[in-house]
Amino acid sequence: MSSLPESVSARYARFAREEAPGRSALYGEWAGGVAADAAAQEVLGRIAPSHRQPPLVFAVARMLGSGEGGYREWREWVLTHGDELVAECTARTLQTNEPLRCAALLPALAGFDGPIALLEVGASAGLCLYPDRYSYRYRGVAGEIVLDPPGGASPVVLESELHGQHVPPLRHPEIVWRAGIDLAPLDPADPATEAWLTALVWPGETGRADRVRSALRIAAADPPLMFAGDGVEQLARAVAAAPRETTLVVQTPGVLAHLGWHARHELIESASAAGRWITLDAPGLHEGWRGGAPTTRVAEGFALARDGIVLGVADPLGRWLEWHPGECDLRG
Repeated sequence: MSSLPESVSARYARFAREEAPGRSALYGEWAGGVAADAAAQEVLGRIAPSHRQPPLVFAVARMLGSGEGGYREWREWVLTHGDELVAECTARTLQTNEPLRCAALLPALAGFDGPIALLEVGASAGLCLYPDRYSYRYRGVAGEIVLDPPGGASPVVLESELHGQHVPPLRHPEIVWRAGIDLAPLDPADPATEAWLTALVWPGETGRADRVRSALRIAAADPPLMFAGDGVEQLARAVAAAPRETTLVVQTPGVLAHLGWHARHELIESASAAGRWITLDAPGLHEGWRGGAPTTRVAEGFALARDGIVLGVADPLGRWLEWHPGECDLRG
C-alpha cells in the first residue's frame, strides 16, 4: 500500500477522534468510515492535501448531491462520483463565514470610537463585516444582556455565553465603511454563495444555516467592497480606499491559520501598521501577541486580542466568551 492512502486514513481518523465529537455525529461516522476504507481513500487521495480536509470534502459532497445518509450510502456516492468530487474539491477552499464570531469580536470593537472603517482579511462573503447590523443575546453571571441595533431588533440574533465573572464592554460600533479581502470573494446576493456556505455548516449544528442565510440577506442589501487576491498584497490597496477621518480596523479572525508561518507574521505586521488590529486565534498560532504568547484557561479557547493585547478567550466561532479586563495575557 502506498503512503498516500495511509495519509488520508490518518487525517480522517484524527478528525473522527478529535474534531467531530460534540459537533457532528454524521461527520464522525463518515470520517471513521474513510479511515478504514481503502477504496474511499484512493478517491480522496487524488485531491491535493491542502484541499482534502474532511470538512471541505464533506461539504463539497453534500453540495453536489451526496445526501446525508449513513457511511455506506455516502461511500457509494463517492465511488460513483469520484471525478466530480475531486475536481470540485480542487477548485474550492474552506470559506466558513460564521456571523456568530461577531459576538466574540464585539467587545474588542467596543474599544474604538467611531466612525470606523472595518476591513477583514479572509472575508469570504463578508458576513463578519456587519457587527453593527446584528442583535446580540449574551447570557452569563449578569443574566441575559439584550443588545439590538439602534433601529430595532435584527433578523440575525447572535446568542453567546459569557463565562467567568467579568462582563465585557458591549455596544454596537459605528461602522461607516466595510471591505474585505479574499482569494475568491463570494457575492452574498448569489444563490450559489448560499448553497456553498450552508453546505459548509456541519450536519447537527442547529440554527447555523438559518443564521448564515439571514446574514447573507443583510450583506446583499448593502454589499461590502471586496478585493480579490492575497491578503498581504491587497492590504495596501484596500487601506487606500478607506475614507479618511475614520479609525481603520483590520480584523483577521480565522484566516491566519490558513497561511504559512512567515506569511502570518507579514500580514500581522502589515495590518498593525495600517491601523488597529483585532483577531481571534489559537494561542500558539503566531508571535503577534504583546507580552508573549497566551495560554487559554478554557479548553479549546482562542485568544481574543486588540493590537496584540489579549483581552479574553472565546470559542473560535463565538459561542462563548470569557472576558479578562485590562491589558491581560492569559499565562499561568
